[in-house]
Amino acid sequence: MTWTTHTVFNQPHPLSNSNLFLSDTPLGEALSREGAGWDGEWLASVGRQLGSAESLELGRLANAEPPELLRYDARGVRLDEVRFHPAWHLLMQGVCASRLHNLSWQPTVREQASVARAARFILHAQVDAGTLCPVTMTHAAIPLLQAYLPAAFESWLDPLLSDRYDTHAQPADQKRGLLIGMGMTEKQGGSDLLTSTTRAEPLGARGPGEAWRLTGHKWFFSVPQSDAHLVLAQTPEGLSCFFLPRLLPDGSRNAIQLEQLKDKLGNRSNASCEVEFRDATGWLLGEEGEGVRLILKMAGMTRFDCALGSHGQMRRAFSVALWHAHQRQVMGKNLVDQPLMRQVLAQQALQLEGQTALLMRLARAWSQPAKPHEVAFARLFTPAAKYVICKAGAPFVAESMEVLGGIGYCEASELPRLYRDMPVNSIWEGSGNVMCLDVLRVLSRHAEVTEMLSQEFEAVKGSNRHFDTRWRQLRLRLKNVPEEQARNVTHTLLQLATGAQLLKYSEPPLADAWCQQWLDQRGSHPSEAAVTDRLLARACGR
Repeated sequence: MTWTTHTVFNQPHPLSNSNLFLSDTPLGEALSREGAGWDGEWLASVGRQLGSAESLELGRLANAEPPELLRYDARGVRLDEVRFHPAWHLLMQGVCASRLHNLSWQPTVREQASVARAARFILHAQVDAGTLCPVTMTHAAIPLLQAYLPAAFESWLDPLLSDRYDTHAQPADQKRGLLIGMGMTEKQGGSDLLTSTTRAEPLGARGPGEAWRLTGHKWFFSVPQSDAHLVLAQTPEGLSCFFLPRLLPDGSRNAIQLEQLKDKLGNRSNASCEVEFRDATGWLLGEEGEGVRLILKMAGMTRFDCALGSHGQMRRAFSVALWHAHQRQVMGKNLVDQPLMRQVLAQQALQLEGQTALLMRLARAWSQPAKPHEVAFARLFTPAAKYVICKAGAPFVAESMEVLGGIGYCEASELPRLYRDMPVNSIWEGSGNVMCLDVLRVLSRHAEVTEMLSQEFEAVKGSNRHFDTRWRQLRLRLKNVPEEQARNVTHTLLQLATGAQLLKYSEPPLADAWCQQWLDQRGSHPSEAAVTDRLLARACGR
């Protein structure tokens, strides 16, 4: 007799060798709608590569084998280097080839480059989040460096704009590609940058572009292997921004000591370090006392990337769950055909539809810095998007885990890594409360924001009763929002902005379903079979 009790059946195959771009209909539509359809061919090619089993394995390996700090060599000579698994370097080659670190700043950049970059960012986030940290900081730093980089470092600008990833510890003028990190957070301050204790003293003449000596520490020094970091330090005129190269112009190492790598919950492929500045040499960017103003210009871009990254990871978690549901059978039917499961999956798909539309619209706003309306849109909805979308990430992935059941809770699945990665985007570059207080600050100080909201929301007035009701209620509250209501107001603002995009451009049944799920204060959920079928089809690229 042949026994079959150990035969494996009804266990879905892993999701690999899919095209991450072509399988995402909402993303493709938003790309074209927001003016970057010209990048579709590149995205289809990259989507196929990133969705391959080989790329997904690189993401797994880079996180399973985290970086290692090498403080000394065998002779006792100080090294202060970080060693990465080869998978990290292969992934970094990919993100640099996609120009996630500089696409927006190319001399011959095409229209709506920020939209194309946003789509590329979403795709790469589905494979590994850690490798996005170096490129998001470099992307935010480049315009600041183009404006303020000292004359001695002008040769850096060309390799900063290249598509090459170069790991050699050499002077910048000998490298094909460069990356920039940041060092802002100190032990005592966190988001309160004004409490920084790191001190800077001039080595000679004072003023923009001059060299200073820095003494102090940074508790979080992101991507310590970068070619240079932007850091904050106190001068007699206040908190100022400095450019600290890893190697000095003569090729010697700067006096930056790496004390230890952080043992983090997630984002493990990426190195985050504690450092001490032992008379390190930095060059002043801008004027003394302008540090916070300069850094805040960069913070908007990095905060937007946090929202993009969380959305990309949510999309991956949902894709894994939907793929599983199409294969796994329960009571003689595939999970995806079970009414309750189908409703859960449709609600997740609807959430992603809204986020995709909002984020790509926000990317278009970032592409148009000369238009006051777009500047106001980006200034208000960037912190709002970071707060709402990043905060939604962990419960969204947890829901996807439930679709897989026990196997989704095991490390053999991608989902535990995605779940651990989620909180970093809520914390980095300002936690939820910081984002909501920033939204209140924008509302209270910028009259053009009120005009922008009226134009955006009044344009769809009458399209959906749930939208009209929530906008009417919120408009009455915007004149004077107490701090304790900041979270609620921020959440409602982003919901309305998302609803407005869907009401303008999405299929009416889908837009109405979104408004019912997210704006109906009775908490109802759409249940029409036709809407559910359409959502799940679009989520599979149909």
